[in-house]
Amino acid sequence: MGKSFKQLNKDKIREVTLALKSFTEDLTFAEALGEAFVMATYQLETYHTSRENETYLTNLSLIADEEGIQGAVEVGVALGQGTNSARHFVNMPGNLLTATELASYAENIAEKHGMEIDIFDKDQIEELGMGALLAVNQGSKEPPRFIVMKYQGKAEWSNPVALVGKGITFDTGGYSLKGKEGIIGMKMDMGGAAAVLGAMDAIGQIKPEENVLCLVPSTDNMISGDAFKPDDVIVSMSGKTIEVRNTDAEGRLALADAVTYANQQGASKIIDVATLTGGVVVALGDEMTGAMTNNGEWFDQVFEASEEEGELVWELPYHDVFKNKVRSSHIADLNNSPGRKGHAVLAGCFIGEFVEDTPWVHLDIAGTAMAESEHDLGPKGPTGVMSRTLAKTIMNLK
Repeated sequence: MGKSFKQLNKDKIREVTLALKSFTEDLTFAEALGEAFVMATYQLETYHTSRENETYLTNLSLIADEEGIQGAVEVGVALGQGTNSARHFVNMPGNLLTATELASYAENIAEKHGMEIDIFDKDQIEELGMGALLAVNQGSKEPPRFIVMKYQGKAEWSNPVALVGKGITFDTGGYSLKGKEGIIGMKMDMGGAAAVLGAMDAIGQIKPEENVLCLVPSTDNMISGDAFKPDDVIVSMSGKTIEVRNTDAEGRLALADAVTYANQQGASKIIDVATLTGGVVVALGDEMTGAMTNNGEWFDQVFEASEEEGELVWELPYHDVFKNKVRSSHIADLNNSPGRKGHAVLAGCFIGEFVEDTPWVHLDIAGTAMAESEHDLGPKGPTGVMSRTLAKTIMNLK
């Protein structure tokens, strides 16, 4: 498929959809076609004043339907549209996509699909006791938001699958300041939030018979006289205390409170998605997402969905030798940055300290959230990675 789709006009679309009649025994091709048309023709919005942004294909209409072809294509279109929603969010600059604005976009998705949504403001976050998220927000003029969205696909609301996305709308590193090269592009540090919101956009169209709880802790990570500092000790929503050794290890702090909330809400399973560490980029490059889990069966289900969607995932170790390093603080229950060796694994283990016994998969998309060049399924820039995998995981649950 790939780049050639960018040249297709409506007549050629009709020709291709008619050709689908020969693929009725395997509808995965039809689904893939729907995804590819929507994703490969997508162009990122720019802020040039001298040209208009073009409108690209968002829907496919078939001339005829045989053996469920149209339904399969529509599923693919929905998955592609969810991915493009995620791309759009990540592409927005941090001065335009604040935590408040991200919450507004989430409200639009919820309203479009008839989902329930609650947006918790700073006072409400304080009432919840989310001390880790609030610590990250301390240095910012922009207030934090905690987004809670519910998709109910069953008759009763119970035992939802929780999709948790890191929503750091810009990351300076705080007092552990990033270098002048490393700080460029940090508008993408809410790629996990974009992935779960994109998945919810797809789920709202596909309507699987599952309950899904989408959680996004959101703020930027800035520097000021009020900002949190290395050596600070903070109290998380779970009650566990955390020694801050690195203010640039902030995403795991926000996620800690969010997965605690997921457990309190009775989540049956949890997936968190985050642009979490440079360590995963060193380990796996920019083609493969790093994963960790406390439950092999749950990981297998997520992995199967990732394979179906062509979003490559590799499991990293979740072992006591790393967990003990996260618990090594002499002054608090945990420390947020035990060192650089095994950094991606240590970050995942930190989040794991808050999931308790709930089946959990952690996805570190720091390397896969952005593409350095144009590719078969889209332009250079945000990829929307894991939106399709998350939605397909929910679709495949029995």
